[in-house]
Amino acid sequence: MNRSANPTAVPPAAPARRVSPAVLRVAVALTAGATLTLTACSSGSTGGGGGGAAGAAGTDVASVSRAGVRDGGTLRWAADEVPRTLNVYQADADADAVKIAGATLPAMYRLDSRGRPQLDKDFLASADVAQEPRQVVTYQLNPKAKWSDGRAVEAADFVAQWKALNGTNAAFWTARNAGYDRISDVRQGATAQQVKVTFATPYADWQSLFSPLYPKSVTGTPDAFNDGVRTKMDVVAGPFTVKALDNRAKTVTLVRNPSWWGQRAKLDQIVLTAVPLDNRAAALAAGTLDLAEIDPGQLAAVHRAKGVAVRKAPGAAYAQLAINGSTGVLADERIRHAVARAIDRKAIATAVLKPLGLPVQALGNHLVLPSQDGYQDHSSALGGTDVKQAQALLADAGWQRSAARTGDQAAAGPGRTAAAGAGAVTVVEPSKAVMKSGKQLTLRFVLPANSPTLDDVGGRIAKMLSVVGIRSEITKVAGDSFFQDHIASGDFDLALYSWPGSAFPATDDTPIFAKPVPAPDGSLTVAQNYTRVGTDQIDQLLTRAGGELDTGAARKLTAQADERIWAEAGSIPLYQRPSLVALRNGVANAGAFGFQTPVYQDLGFRK
Repeated sequence: MNRSANPTAVPPAAPARRVSPAVLRVAVALTAGATLTLTACSSGSTGGGGGGAAGAAGTDVASVSRAGVRDGGTLRWAADEVPRTLNVYQADADADAVKIAGATLPAMYRLDSRGRPQLDKDFLASADVAQEPRQVVTYQLNPKAKWSDGRAVEAADFVAQWKALNGTNAAFWTARNAGYDRISDVRQGATAQQVKVTFATPYADWQSLFSPLYPKSVTGTPDAFNDGVRTKMDVVAGPFTVKALDNRAKTVTLVRNPSWWGQRAKLDQIVLTAVPLDNRAAALAAGTLDLAEIDPGQLAAVHRAKGVAVRKAPGAAYAQLAINGSTGVLADERIRHAVARAIDRKAIATAVLKPLGLPVQALGNHLVLPSQDGYQDHSSALGGTDVKQAQALLADAGWQRSAARTGDQAAAGPGRTAAAGAGAVTVVEPSKAVMKSGKQLTLRFVLPANSPTLDDVGGRIAKMLSVVGIRSEITKVAGDSFFQDHIASGDFDLALYSWPGSAFPATDDTPIFAKPVPAPDGSLTVAQNYTRVGTDQIDQLLTRAGGELDTGAARKLTAQADERIWAEAGSIPLYQRPSLVALRNGVANAGAFGFQTPVYQDLGFRK
C-alpha cells in the first residue's frame, strides 16, 4: 500500500484495513490518535463504559458474538471528509475511501491482530504458490462470489486490474504500481473462477495484491478508472453497497447489499459523516454520532458524556522525528547522531502514552511495530540516549561548547522559550551553546499548527537538544503548507510527522527510505524519503527482502535494513501512536482496531 506524501495538521485515520501497494498511505502529523477501526476480536473497554486494558496485540474493541447483535439499525460514523474519489488506487484517495472499499469490494487477504495476512474465504477458496521456473500464484475463487450486477467475480476482473495498475499505460491515473509491475501475465485457469498470476521476478508481498479488487467495468478503461467511481460505485461485491455520496450533507451512506452471499450484514446502514475532530465529543454527547476517532485533548469531554465509552490501543502508525540530512550541518552524520543520542525517546513515549493508560515503549523499529508479529528493537545500531556521547560527537565535528552562558544574552534565558505572536518562531536556547567559526549551532524545527500533543513532544525534544548546546527555532505551520512548503520541499532541519505501519514493509516502506537520486535539473528525486537520507545498502536489502519468498529469510533481510536505517539517523522513531475511539454504549464490534481487518457484516448494536 502506497503512502501519500501529505502530512496534515488534523490527520485522517490510518487505513482500517489492508489494501494493495498502490493504495494511498497517509503521512500524518502528530496530532491525533492513529486509527479508528472495528473488528470482531475481544478486549476490554475504558471510559464511560467501564475499565480494562488494551489488547496485547494492539486491539480494543466492543466484541459481541453475531448472535448478540440485533438486526437492523444505522451506525453513524465520523469521517475526516467526504472522499474525493472511491477509487483507492488514485493519489487523492483517503482513509475513508479505504473504509468504503473494505465494506463493498472483494479482498483476497485480510489481516489478523498481529498484522498477518489471512485468506478471506468469502472470496478465495485457496491460493497456491509455485516457485519454479517462475513464481506462479493460482487463485481458486469462491464460486459463490458475484458482483451486484449478477456477474461472477472472475479472472477477467484480475486481468483488467493488473493492466490498469502495472504502469504500462500512463492514461490510467494510478498512485503507484508496486507489485503489479512485477507481474508478467494474468490469465484464466481451468475455469473462470481459477486465476493464474505469473511474476517476471519473485515478489514476496504477493498477498497484498488484488485487495481490494474492482470490477472490470471500473478498471477496463482509463475513463472508467479515472472518473467512473469518484462519487458513486454502481457495482460492488461486499456486505454493503454505496447508496449515496452527498457532498452538501457531507455524508456517504452504505446500505446492506442484497446480493451478498456471505453472512448477512447486521446493520441496515452505515452513514459516514464528515465531522471535525474538535466537534466529535459534542456530537457523541448529543447522540448524533455513534462512533468516532478522537484525540487525547477530547478525552475529558468524552468521559463526561453519558452513555459513551472510549476504546484505546496502540494504533497502526508511529511517530517519528525526521532529520533532514540533505544540506547544512545535518548532512554530517555525526551531527545527526548527536541529535538522536541527545533525545530520550523513552521519556517522550512515557509523556504521551502513560496518561492514556497505554503500554509505554520507545519504538525501536522503522518497519515493524510492537503490535505486529516479528517486532524487534534495532535501535542499538544507533545507540541509546547519551548526553556525553552526543557532546563528543558534536566536538568531533568541530562544534565546541561556549564558555559564555548564551541564555544570559538571549530573550528567553537558558532553557526557556521566547515567542512573539501567533506563527512566530519559538526559540529554545541552550545554557551553553556549541559554536563553530563563531556561529551557534541552530536547527529549524517545523511542526504542524494546532496540536497540543505536538507542541509538547516538540518542546521536549528542543529542551533535550538544548542540554547538549543546540539551539532550536520552532515554527508551527498551518494546513497543507506544512507539507507542501516545508516537508516536500526540504525546507526544515527537524520535523515531526507519522507514517502508518504496514504488513508488507519491503514493498510499502521502500519509498520512505530509498536513497534519493539526482534529477536531470540538479534537484533530488526523493520519492517519499523526506529526510533525504539513504544508502545503496538499504536499497539493496529492501529489494532482496521484497523478492524473497521464504518468510524467515525475508524477515532477516528486513531486520538488517532497519539496522542500517537506524545507523543513518535520518528518521528517529519515537513511539507507536495511540488510537482512541469513542463509541456510544450498545455499539458492537467496533473500537480501536490496530492492524486487524474489520468484519463489516458484524458491526451493529447489542440486543
